[in-house]
Amino acid sequence: MDAEKILTELGYTLPSPVKPAGSYVPALKVGNFLFLSGILPFREGNVLKKGKVGKDLSIEEAQQEAIRVVLNALAIVKDFLGNLENVKQCVKITGYIASAKDFTEQPKVLNPASELMTKIFGEKGKHCRVAVGVYNLPFDAAVEMDFIFEVK
Repeated sequence: MDAEKILTELGYTLPSPVKPAGSYVPALKVGNFLFLSGILPFREGNVLKKGKVGKDLSIEEAQQEAIRVVLNALAIVKDFLGNLENVKQCVKITGYIASAKDFTEQPKVLNPASELMTKIFGEKGKHCRVAVGVYNLPFDAAVEMDFIFEVK
């Protein structure tokens, strides 16, 4: 089944691709791999949920931010490749979670994002992952993620 149709059935729509917030490109294809720069949970140009997980945001709120990052990432992939059917495999996701000093459940924040990738792409959505706790992120976002995809 078509990835965008699955997204719709899950209740999601792809936003417009987010423009870079600095001097970099959002995506770069090298050989059969598409590398995405760090992506924030922008909604119409703004980060709505700000702060540190475990202090300013709950795990559940941060999970929703991580899902938003996936939607923003897929919008960039679609814009770059023309459609999501050109994704052969989600290879790796690195997630950075702005964390309160004693917060240690970073993997829980990313789990729904990883599960969404598998729902959308099936076996092609299974990936390696790193979940890192950091003190601050750009625009005071709670979550930032970068992605590597194998593409056709």
